[in-house]
Amino acid sequence: MTARQSDSGTACTDGPNADGEAAEVDSEAVVDLTGDDEAEQAAPAPVVDLTDVTFGYTGTPVVEDVSLTIDPGEYVAIVGPNGSGKSTLMQLMLGLLEPDAGTARLFGERAEQFDDGERIGYVAQRAAAETGMPITVREVVKMGRFPHVGFGRLSSEDWAIVDDALATVGMGPFADRRIGQLSGGQRQRAFIARALASEADLLVLDEPTVGVDAESVDAFYDLLAALNGDGITAILIEHDLGAVVEQAERVVCLNRAVYFDGPTGEFVESDALPRAFGTEAQFLGGVDG
Repeated sequence: MTARQSDSGTACTDGPNADGEAAEVDSEAVVDLTGDDEAEQAAPAPVVDLTDVTFGYTGTPVVEDVSLTIDPGEYVAIVGPNGSGKSTLMQLMLGLLEPDAGTARLFGERAEQFDDGERIGYVAQRAAAETGMPITVREVVKMGRFPHVGFGRLSSEDWAIVDDALATVGMGPFADRRIGQLSGGQRQRAFIARALASEADLLVLDEPTVGVDAESVDAFYDLLAALNGDGITAILIEHDLGAVVEQAERVVCLNRAVYFDGPTGEFVESDALPRAFGTEAQFLGGVDG
């Protein structure tokens, strides 16, 4: 039985119904339903999705009843006083820790079961201060290809990706220099290049500017903004609230629980700072001036 258009604009079938009359179907309803299905299928999963997450190393929760969603392409800063649970929250997001209660999902999968490591670039706290590795910048960036090729020989395509990552962060001229011979800012760029070489969709940085001089910090944030502009989701854990206010699009303020989650401008105007930080936040008063 085939469908045809009636004079009234509704679709009907060529065959009769039980009463011998043509069965009419609302074509607009059919179109709307199809459109809803297609939109639902096309919507990408959140990069991070936490629901009522609680975690503690002992009986006392370090992170308590946290719910938040980070969508593809966002630039989110997580701030809080020392001991507020920021790094723990990051480990829960990445599946390095399993919640005591609630659920953590990464790219739509249970975070603790997620094994698509090449999608994540992680720059650890104090990475810029690491000077002990007797390897070159190119060898550091080469490690970003290991999730794709294991520890085998890299192909010419892999090396091209390494070189492109070095060029993106401006470290091509330093490719053959030992990592310990670089400044803190240069080392930070090398570790970001390693994340880029993995072709990551998510870049997570845990207090990345520790040990980096002021000029290099500005260059670092310019680079991070450019990478985010190219579509990489960025999650930044940062102690420098002034830099966060100037750089991030969204702020999550944490002190065991979430005190604020929203646009950066609204964060500055909110009471989240004194509630979460107490007197530690007073220096932010002159950010807009």
